[in-house]
Amino acid sequence: MTSLTGHAALITGGGSGIGLACAEALVRDGASVTIAGRTEDRLLGAVEQLKVIAGDDVDVRHAVCDVKSEDDVAAAVATATEATGALQYCVAAAGNGTLAPVVAMPAEQWDDIIGINLTGAFFTLKHSAAAMVKAGGGSFVGISSIAAPLTHRFMSVYCVSKAGLEALIKTAADELGQAGVRVNAVRPGMVPTELAAALDADPQVRDDYLAQMPLGRVGETVDVANLVRFLLGPESSWITGEAIGVDGGHHLRRGPDVEHWSRGLFGDDATEGRV
Repeated sequence: MTSLTGHAALITGGGSGIGLACAEALVRDGASVTIAGRTEDRLLGAVEQLKVIAGDDVDVRHAVCDVKSEDDVAAAVATATEATGALQYCVAAAGNGTLAPVVAMPAEQWDDIIGINLTGAFFTLKHSAAAMVKAGGGSFVGISSIAAPLTHRFMSVYCVSKAGLEALIKTAADELGQAGVRVNAVRPGMVPTELAAALDADPQVRDDYLAQMPLGRVGETVDVANLVRFLLGPESSWITGEAIGVDGGHHLRRGPDVEHWSRGLFGDDATEGRV
């Protein structure tokens, strides 16, 4: 990979999981990185972890940020830009998930997931892309999911949020190409992070995931980070508007079976749509 020395990046959700792995990949290649998230203690720990692998000319920062707040996102972009005077890269990795049958999902549960996964990604793209245009160009990657192209029963709002993210990615790529800003997404499959811990901890669900993966293993955060790093850097300079899977081939089959969770949490009637 080409050195990214002198360039700056912002990563939302950068305090753990896929976001932190992306930060590590960028820091190793010389980029100055600002990680953003809601929990400052977690961010401070991640910053110390990144500084261990950072070169002398690499600046590592953090910004406390709730991506549902446009003001927080704008401030995080400003912090990242200050590192080198310009912003070239951004990863929207902040996200969350939930489970409920369509007929039983509370409105506030819907609003929360859409707010984080879709509106938060919109705020992040809006402000980071404006900074990249001022810098003369750059690259944005949104963390989507195999739930964008595949139905995941009882995870409707998660599917909708990620499908919406990909529509945003494509439209922004079409708009911003003329300004030298590329916009892409990646679709991770099952990666045992904090967000996916419950899925990984249930043997029935984990086995079902594995049964849907031709490569027969769950992913690691570095699998996703390597693809993100490629899409951010100059090695992918003729790629924009894409959503690329990194899922062990899971997209070739079906979404996971979590029906027993829905029955346990919401009952047979809601699970079968009889509410």
